[in-house]
Amino acid sequence: MNLPNTINKMKHIILSTTFIAMLGASHVQANVTSPVVTELNVSQDKVAVRPDDLPEAVKNTLSGEAYAGWQVTSAFLVTKEDNSQYFEINARKGEESTVINLDKYGKKVD
Repeated sequence: MNLPNTINKMKHIILSTTFIAMLGASHVQANVTSPVVTELNVSQDKVAVRPDDLPEAVKNTLSGEAYAGWQVTSAFLVTKEDNSQYFEINARKGEESTVINLDKYGKKVD
């Protein structure tokens, strides 16, 4: 067995292993320090509407039995990304508060 060749092979293996370990460590470090960004892109417009300016169908629904005793505190016209619209109505009844979503025909929207 040739001792100088064996030593050269061992040096080569040690250097290769060290290089791979350093490369792996720098990759792990890069992953640890890079921030994770999650972007939720839901686009909608929300425009304040005076309760008196709500459509008659919406006012009729709000004055019905289902919402008896509830007082409208604010209202918004919400336009979603698909251009559909609904009214987001904040209402209060004593200490309770709720959000009611109705379309322009006064039908409940989920």
